[in-house]
Amino acid sequence: MTAADPPAAELLRPVRPEYGAASLADVLPSVLAVLGVPGADDVLGLAGPLAGVRRVVVLLVDGLGWHQLPAAGEHAPTLAALSAGRYARRLTTGFPSTTPTSLVSFGTGAAPGAHGVLGFRSLVPGTDRVLNHVDWRDDPDPRRWQPVPTQLERAAAAGVTVTVVSRPEFAGSGLTVAANRGGAYRGAADADALAAGLLDAVTAGDAPVLVSGYHPDLDRHGHLSGVGSPPWRAAAADLDRLLDRVLGGLPRDAALLVTADHGQLNVPADPRHRFDLDTDPRLRAGVRVVAGEPRARYLHPVPGAVGDVIVGWRAVLGPAARVAERDELIAEGWFGPVPSGHLGRIGDVVVICQDRFVVVATRTDPVGSALVGFHGGVTEVEMAVPLLITTGAGRE
Repeated sequence: MTAADPPAAELLRPVRPEYGAASLADVLPSVLAVLGVPGADDVLGLAGPLAGVRRVVVLLVDGLGWHQLPAAGEHAPTLAALSAGRYARRLTTGFPSTTPTSLVSFGTGAAPGAHGVLGFRSLVPGTDRVLNHVDWRDDPDPRRWQPVPTQLERAAAAGVTVTVVSRPEFAGSGLTVAANRGGAYRGAADADALAAGLLDAVTAGDAPVLVSGYHPDLDRHGHLSGVGSPPWRAAAADLDRLLDRVLGGLPRDAALLVTADHGQLNVPADPRHRFDLDTDPRLRAGVRVVAGEPRARYLHPVPGAVGDVIVGWRAVLGPAARVAERDELIAEGWFGPVPSGHLGRIGDVVVICQDRFVVVATRTDPVGSALVGFHGGVTEVEMAVPLLITTGAGRE
């Protein structure tokens, strides 16, 4: 199987989030425990691999799922070595397996239900407005929309020197405030600047030090051109240059942790794999607002139409998707506990695409509908993310 081939059947099986045991949300609380932050819980057992470490860089690589590691490693020898190392393990992200939700789970250490950033797009309850969390600035107020304190705030309050290194254009965005408030922000426009920023931050000042970095390029090229495409392979090589530079400059008492927000899978352009809610009137019948994204749609029916919408969507999509009521999925634990104030952000009906299917909107979202690579669903290839660890002392 090549990187661009369809995933093996076992990679398309549904996988539940492992909140509180082995999830993306457990990474920073475990790091804080190692750095001595009171009350932090080392759920992931990082005390062993991080013994003697007082400075930590955690790099989140957007779109670098656990099952993308072999394909990326073909063009990234440093990444391949980390993936084959002693401290490489699989975690799950949360649901939906999408960047805004995952970044806030990572930053807060909380499941999506608690922090309330419950999808790529969510209805603002009491309105017909759909909030795109990627384009979000200050309406609604990020501190009210996402009320959970971040792990960076907890670390800073305990005396840890905290820095966020990410793209300059993300500074002060709603998503950045929701996920990363509490740290000094350093802009880095490309992979080389990110490497320099991470090293500057981790070597500056007295320990303990925590640096959180974000690299978006692999995900972007996976979306636009597909996992395994030439631009995706070039992005993997750029990532490797970044990793090699950071590892070369790590102090002896420092560690680098590499993780991701989700995996990704290619969806055929064949219309039989792409249902279009903008051209199929059966998918609009009884639906007031559509939110979410192509692999995980949130439907807000008109009053009294929930049952009819479920029947209609099941008839159209068949085995291509699971169509369920919100409360059913909450009871199964997909979001973690959801307080009453966050319920309206989830559709009354949730559509989770299976296998390699998507529900696009070619008129209202032509860019998103034309993508090659997708995520947001609950398959193994989307849900599984890596945690790769190395230390400055371990590379001597």
